[in-house]
Formats: sequence, structure tokens, C-alpha cells
Amino acid sequence: MKPITASSVLPALREPVTLRTADGLSLVGELALPADRPPVATLVCLHPLPTAGGMMDSHILRKAAFRLPALASLAVLRFNTRGTASEQGTSEGEFGGGEAERFDVAAGIEFAAARRLPARWLLGWSFGTELALKWGNDPQVEGAILLSPPLHRASDADLDAWAGTGTPLVALIPEFDDYLRPAEARARFARVPQAEVIAAAGAKHLWVGERAVRVALGEIVRRVNPAAWPLPTDWPPPPDGLPPADGPPPADGPPPPDGPPPPDGPPPPDGPPSTERPPPTAGPLPTE
Repeated sequence: MKPITASSVLPALREPVTLRTADGLSLVGELALPADRPPVATLVCLHPLPTAGGMMDSHILRKAAFRLPALASLAVLRFNTRGTASEQGTSEGEFGGGEAERFDVAAGIEFAAARRLPARWLLGWSFGTELALKWGNDPQVEGAILLSPPLHRASDADLDAWAGTGTPLVALIPEFDDYLRPAEARARFARVPQAEVIAAAGAKHLWVGERAVRVALGEIVRRVNPAAWPLPTDWPPPPDGLPPADGPPPADGPPPPDGPPPPDGPPPPDGPPSTERPPPTAGPLPTE
């Protein structure tokens, strides 16, 4: 057994995919499936703000794809919204300010449905939570998990629409978020009776560090496939009845350097999301 670290890539079937939007664009993506069994649930991932560096490889989404097919039997669909680039390629079109992206969200949901992927959940992070709230309230979706929702673009009317359908909403709110902290989040989401607001002690908007990553991924799995929770911290996991190896969880190392603030909010203090590769030179942060 080896500890799972920031650079761990666990076994999965990984397939480059292309999503087609109703307005005629091709979006670059990847589908990761469990290597040796059918998935029990699906995450359709919506990334942070692309004009500030957000993309399908933003670190929480990438680590979900690298770990959760093996650890939790989940299918993980990631894709770049219109005009967004990553090492997988660049999606067609131009950034639509969260409005034209309605077609991108629909394309992700429809792709997962066409592939008959089970129990489809939206997983949005920051700007991706705005897309989930505005455009993801779809009967083909089991629910939505929101990491660091700013609630800038999503309105009370959007929240009321979720309240009207009763579709589950889970909002994971960092204690030290730069845009929406737990007390305000509880007040904003109070209009959605089924919404669950979870305060993440010590976390920040960008979920930097292995401990923060484990909190986020653990809460996702706890809602989507509770039989797989808590997630093991070693791979392969110990046989049933044996405890995991002792020792504290590894750290990601020092946080990446700070970059300039995004155009629509205060600068997060902890820099851009980390990736498994050396961080780039300072640049815009993938926040809201």
C-alpha cells in the first residue's frame, strides 16, 4: 500500500470525448470510468471561471477524475466550457459570461444520459456552481454539489426554482471563503428547504492542500455513494478488517504563488488551484 498524494493517479478507464452543444459547438472533455466494474453514480463537472484560469483540469476536478473511479466507483465527466483551454485542447466558441454556457451544461447532462451513466450529479466549483444553479435544474439530474458557491450570477429566483423541484442541493462552504462564508450561505440557501449547507473548517475558496482536497472529495462521495465513505487514504486500500497504514496525510507542499485578483471579487489569499504538475508562473486565479 502507498499513501494517496496530490500526484496520485489511480486506475480507471479514461476516454477523450467531444460534447456537442445545441448551438453547434464542440467541447473538449474526458470521461473516467471504474476500471473493473460499472459505475454506481456519475459526476458531471463544471469548472471555475475560465477568464481567470478555470478549466476542466482545475485541481479538485482533476483529482476527482484521478481518484474517485477507483475509490468510489464513480464515473467522472469533465469538459472545457466554450472558449476554455487546457492540455486536452480548446473548446470551440467564446466565453459567454455564464449565459451562453447554458448550452454547455445541457450538453454535459445529455452526454451522460446518452451514455446511460447512472445517478447523474452536477459537481460545480465556484463559477461552475453558478452554471449548475442557473442551468442545471434538469429532470435528468439527481442533484447538485456546490463547492465554494459565490452566488454572484445565480439569483434568488434560481434558488427558488430548485426549491420548487425538490432536487437535492449540497453546498460545501469554506470557513475562510473570499466570497460566501458559512453564516451568509445558510441565510442565502434558507429559501431552498432541501439544501444542505456544510461548513468546511479551515478551508479556503481554492481548496489548496491535500487535507482540503480530502475534505471536498469525501463530502462529495458521502452524498453520491455513501457506501464508499469514508475514502481510504492508501492505494490499494487495506483488506476488510485491517486498519490503514498509520501516519498523517501528506501535504501538497507550499501553496502556489499569488496572482492578480479576478475581475469580479477580492483576491483569494492562497493562489491558484494546485495541479499535479509544477505550477505555472503567477497568473489569474480560477475563482468565481
